[in-house]
Amino acid sequence: MNVVALEVGGAYIKGCVLGSDGILRDRERWFTRPERGPDAVLETVLECAATLARRSRAVAAGIVVPGVVDDTSGSAVLAGALGWRGMPVRGWVAEHLEIPVAFGHDVRAGGLAEARLGAGRASRNFLFVSVGTGIGAAWVLDGRVVPGSRGGAGELGHLVVRPGGEPCHCGGRGCLETIASSPAVGHRYSRLTKWRGVGAGELYHRADAGDTVARAVCTEAVEALAAALATAVTLYAPDLLVIGGELGDAGRGRLAPLRDALARRLTFQAMPEVLPAAFGDRSGCMGAALLARDLQREAAAA
Repeated sequence: MNVVALEVGGAYIKGCVLGSDGILRDRERWFTRPERGPDAVLETVLECAATLARRSRAVAAGIVVPGVVDDTSGSAVLAGALGWRGMPVRGWVAEHLEIPVAFGHDVRAGGLAEARLGAGRASRNFLFVSVGTGIGAAWVLDGRVVPGSRGGAGELGHLVVRPGGEPCHCGGRGCLETIASSPAVGHRYSRLTKWRGVGAGELYHRADAGDTVARAVCTEAVEALAAALATAVTLYAPDLLVIGGELGDAGRGRLAPLRDALARRLTFQAMPEVLPAAFGDRSGCMGAALLARDLQREAAAA
């Protein structure tokens, strides 16, 4: 019995099909195009979910989204990257697919996937940090993800690392996301070089190949991210940092500068191990599939 999963991001909607044997049977990726408006994004999500569900004959679905979510009501309270406020996502998807639907936060779902099956399996206290269109963190303690009050934990990207800096879509200024997110590094590189359409992955390759501007942009982003992570390490004392999203997908070599920058900032704190996510930029999608599988098993046992 298959389950389907969707991770809705500001740039892409990632989908997958998980078989009852735990093997991924299918995967897809669609452009989100949030500039079309919140209702259009929701319509695309429904269409993508229906396509996967029909193709796989799914018995349950999981969907995870960024921002502040209410797991209990199944609503996206605030997903700025998607233009969603108070959107009852789970209800809409369940009505459209006519199967049970699990709902959650994209980064916390990623933390769940890495805890059960990925880089965090051997750790009892780790932070999963996703660096992509947005930047979020999930604290995993004894295999359980801590959601915080009203589902608002882990908004690492909205720590202010440059007071009075660039405006952020959250309403603040100088947030980490304005410096270290994938769109931020791409926009900064474009402003400095006039090159258009250079994504974060390509930027990393250019930096490694000796592009001095790309290297400077990456260094600025890494330093900002290290500053935010130093705060997180001080608060949570994790023994491991699992880095996901596009940065984690770039591999261990790309994480070495981050590891060094973080180590320079820590004094009395223990330096955690830093590893790339086992599922790369698809940890959230895999987590959504696990949530769907849990829901299906609960229904079967009832």
